[in-house]
Amino acid sequence: MSQFNRFRSIYTADELRERLRRIRHVALDMDGTIYMGMSLFSCTKPFLSGLKELGISYSFLTNNPSKSIDDYLHKLSKLGIEATREEMYTTALATIDYIKTNLPQARRLFLLGTPSMISEFEKAGFVSTGDDPDDVPDAIVAAFDMTLSYDRLCRAAWWISQGVPYIATNPDRVCPTDQRVVLVDCGSICKCLEHATGRRPDITLGKPDPNMLSGILNRYGLQPDQIAMVGDRIYTDIEMAHNAAAMGVLVLSGETTLDVADKADKQPHIICDDIGVLGELIAEAHS
Repeated sequence: MSQFNRFRSIYTADELRERLRRIRHVALDMDGTIYMGMSLFSCTKPFLSGLKELGISYSFLTNNPSKSIDDYLHKLSKLGIEATREEMYTTALATIDYIKTNLPQARRLFLLGTPSMISEFEKAGFVSTGDDPDDVPDAIVAAFDMTLSYDRLCRAAWWISQGVPYIATNPDRVCPTDQRVVLVDCGSICKCLEHATGRRPDITLGKPDPNMLSGILNRYGLQPDQIAMVGDRIYTDIEMAHNAAAMGVLVLSGETTLDVADKADKQPHIICDDIGVLGELIAEAHS
């Protein structure tokens, strides 16, 4: 039986075949989409192999800036996935690009982030300022910080209250995990800072900002309808797909449940249990 009769989509079967035939690149969220924590989903490797056989390129996009590109590549390698730097794009890189373009004089940054993320900024030529009222930064960057200390949180709040330019790497409230714990993410840290200072970030980067896909469009010479954005979150992955006029595919292997998806204002173009189902749909459309 055709896979097109056994899944959820806003398109008719014929419309979906035509849309999927146009796909030339798949942008993949990571946490909750290709793996959970350190557990690779069993469908991930066959899915990636299937794309390669069809001549469809892919890249890994993540709103999690806590690891450097090298650390992400190492993690993927440990999970059995060999990837290149060109196939990776994180919100740390998006933030670096934003600062260089929009705050070209900024070099000294107060970075509320992990040592791995800070190393990515230092490689890009920035200086990480310390927890010192005399070490004045040019801008503040708040991120998903699993090494967060109370002192640095308070110092960030101080600089925010003084009007220093303030950037958030991503809006995520929590980070998916396979452990019995809630991983408080950047969006929740920024809510804490907002409650303390009365100030929101000047800009929040990462998904759903459509600029996360612009580099892929330029790199591969694609049109938005030739990209499928695949992820486990309505308010980042699917929202960005709509913002960028790309196809939005929601997988139910991470944060979002079907009940939550059904109530979303902007519906996914496709809802699949996991990327394995999507791979079957793409293969059938291209056969």
